[in-house]
Amino acid sequence: MTSTFILGIESSCDETAAAVVRSGEETISNVVASQIATHQPYGGVVPELASREHLRAIVPVVRQALAEANRTYESLDALAVTQGPGLAGALLVGISYAKALAFALEKPLIAVNHLEGHIHAVLLEERQKGNRELQFPVLALVVSGGHTHLYLAKQHGPNWSYENIGHTRDDAAGEAFDKVAKLLGLGYPGGPVIDKLAPHGDARAVKFPPSQIKHSDRKTPSREAQSAETRGGRARTPVTPQSHSRFDFSYSGIKTAVLRYVETHNMARSIDERRRGLAEVGKASLEDYLANCDEQTLDLIASFQRAMVDDLVSKTLAAARQRHVATLFVTGGVAANNELRRTFEQEAAKEGLPVYFPSRPLSTDNAAMIAAAAYPKFLAKDFAAMDFSAEAGMALK
Repeated sequence: MTSTFILGIESSCDETAAAVVRSGEETISNVVASQIATHQPYGGVVPELASREHLRAIVPVVRQALAEANRTYESLDALAVTQGPGLAGALLVGISYAKALAFALEKPLIAVNHLEGHIHAVLLEERQKGNRELQFPVLALVVSGGHTHLYLAKQHGPNWSYENIGHTRDDAAGEAFDKVAKLLGLGYPGGPVIDKLAPHGDARAVKFPPSQIKHSDRKTPSREAQSAETRGGRARTPVTPQSHSRFDFSYSGIKTAVLRYVETHNMARSIDERRRGLAEVGKASLEDYLANCDEQTLDLIASFQRAMVDDLVSKTLAAARQRHVATLFVTGGVAANNELRRTFEQEAAKEGLPVYFPSRPLSTDNAAMIAAAAYPKFLAKDFAAMDFSAEAGMALK
C-alpha cells in the first residue's frame, strides 16, 4: 500500500506544534514550541499571549518539522489541523495557517478534534511497536489541564466513533494539580512538580474524602425530555442521569479542601518564603524544591496526589466493569504522572484489563497525534470545507 504523509498542526492551547506522520503509524518528525516561559510569571495560560506566541512560532515550527522529515510541501498528501476544543484565538492561528497552506498547495485539509488526537497518540505508538491487535471496545480516559473525559471508543472499518460516558463537572484534573501547586508556592506548571515531590511525603498524612456528586448533570437530558423523545414512535433506550453520575468527576472540592488545610494549619508564611526562595533560584531543580518544602508541605502534596489518582483510577475501572470493555487507554498531559501510571497498571492487572499509555512526549499536546487521527479521515475522504472555523467547545462523537 502506498505511504500517505500527513502534516499535522496543533495550536489549541500553549504549544505550537507540527509533525509529519506516515500512514497514521510512523512519526517522521514531531516539533513542539513550548510557551511555558511566557506564561510562567502569570501562574497559568494567558489566552491573548498564547495567540501571539503561536503567530510568532507557527511558520518556523512547520518548516522545522518538514526539514526533520526530509519532506517538501509538495510531497505531502494532506494537511491536518486541530479544530477544537481549545482557546479560540490560539486555534484560529493554526487553522488560518493550515487553510492557507492547503489552498496554496491544492492539498486536502482535515479538521481534527483535539481529544481524538490524544486517543490516537496511544494508537500511533502501539502501531509503531507492531501491536495491531487491540481488543474492542476501548475505554479511553483523556485527562489533562483542560479536559477530564471518559470515552467508549469503537472502530468501524477505518472510522471511529466515541461515546462520552463521564466527564468533569467543574475543574479538569490537570487544572487541579496546577492550582494546588500555585497555592503552595510551587510555580507553574505545577503538575510535574507535584509528581516529583509526592514520593518524599506521606500520602496517608492528610485524609481527603472522595468527591461526591449528589446532583444530576445539567448536560444530561432529564427524564421528561427522554420520555418526550419516545413519543411518535421514536423510542430510545432509556438513560437516566443517575446511570452515568458515578463516572463523572469533580475536583473543585479537593482544591477547597487543600485551601482550608493551608488556612487552618497557618501555612501562609512558609508558602510566601517558599515562593521567594524559588524565585531567587530561577530554574529550580528537585533539590531546590525539597530545600524549600517542609515535612508538612510534602505530606500535603503526597496526600493530594494520592486522592486525585485514587479518584481517577477507581471511576475509570468502575466504568470499564459496567461497560465490559476489553482495553483501557489513559492519555493526555496528566497521563505522564508516575503515580497515576503505576496505580493504573497495578489495578487494571487485577481486573485482567490491558492498559496503554502514550510516551511522555506524546502525552502532552503535540501534532503527531493530530496527523495520526487524521489518517482514518483521509482514507474515508472526510475533508474539511475551506469555510470551517475554530470550535472552542467542540465535542467528540
